[in-house]
Amino acid sequence: MALKKTSEQIQVGFSVSETAPNTFEQARVDLQLNPLDQEVFVVLAIKLDPETPDGLAATNTAVTSSVSTTSLTNTGNLSQSQVLATAQRRIDASGFVDGGVGFEHNDGDTPTAQLPYIGIISTNDFFVQVKGTGNANSKGVSGRIYGYRAKADAATYAALVQSEILSS
Repeated sequence: MALKKTSEQIQVGFSVSETAPNTFEQARVDLQLNPLDQEVFVVLAIKLDPETPDGLAATNTAVTSSVSTTSLTNTGNLSQSQVLATAQRRIDASGFVDGGVGFEHNDGDTPTAQLPYIGIISTNDFFVQVKGTGNANSKGVSGRIYGYRAKADAATYAALVQSEILSS
């Protein structure tokens, strides 16, 4: 794959919140890539910070979030090729008279191996999703994506764009 780095490391912050408790919400984040120059964004790492779910007696609650290269209709998981990272916080309280026990799961903060990158975004934007479960209040997620701009040769760019669009 022929990619030529054209910038130093860039950090892009983002956030999205539910409009009502336990509803799916998605935000589009524009990277302002130049398709005429076959510019792509090489993703090095992603940090997701979902809000803490409500601690409700006898009720399981959660906040699930993801980052994807294409629009989704629900939060994604890592088995989907367009999903770059996921994070979940949950409180398991079913059967408890108190607020339960909290759990947290993150993917994508740091690659688990010495990878040169965790993904390539070839279209102009990426998407952030959040959805709460069992909460009394609206929840959200904030985060940051780390990467750099690069220029792809024509064949590589065409293959990356086609692959990204077909994964939606």
